[in-house]
Amino acid sequence: MSVEVDQQAPEFTLFNTEQKEVSLKDLTSKSNVVVLFFPLAFTGVCTQELCSARDDISKYQKLNATIVGISVDSLFTLGKFREEQKLPFDLLSDFNKDVSRKYNSLYDEFPLFGLKGVTKRSAFVVDKQGKIKYAEILADPGKVPDFAKIKEVLEQCEK
Repeated sequence: MSVEVDQQAPEFTLFNTEQKEVSLKDLTSKSNVVVLFFPLAFTGVCTQELCSARDDISKYQKLNATIVGISVDSLFTLGKFREEQKLPFDLLSDFNKDVSRKYNSLYDEFPLFGLKGVTKRSAFVVDKQGKIKYAEILADPGKVPDFAKIKEVLEQCEK
């Protein structure tokens, strides 16, 4: 399934690290949403990516955007990762890989270690109407999303 700009974002409901359900519909009822899929907690590039979002959180708040990170890690692993990195946004567990599939963000085989069913690093901006305004799916897990472009798209969403 392809996920393209200006189409309705696939709806999801996942558990956060406090074991509460978080749905895209609830998030978009309050703000634009930046959805960051990342391969695995506690890895170098994933830590760099999410800490970059953490360090720029006030800019995202000014752009009326809520960030959520999604991976196939368990919510318990994500909880420890979130705590250690002091991440001020929800990390959601897609342990069953359903949401990653809907967003075309799942490796058949992860380039490292031959792991199957690992989330691809990808970023989506979903506006308050639930439409995808930005989609970036990275084949190379060593790359990070274009955060400057994400902020530019968020600025457009607020006009």
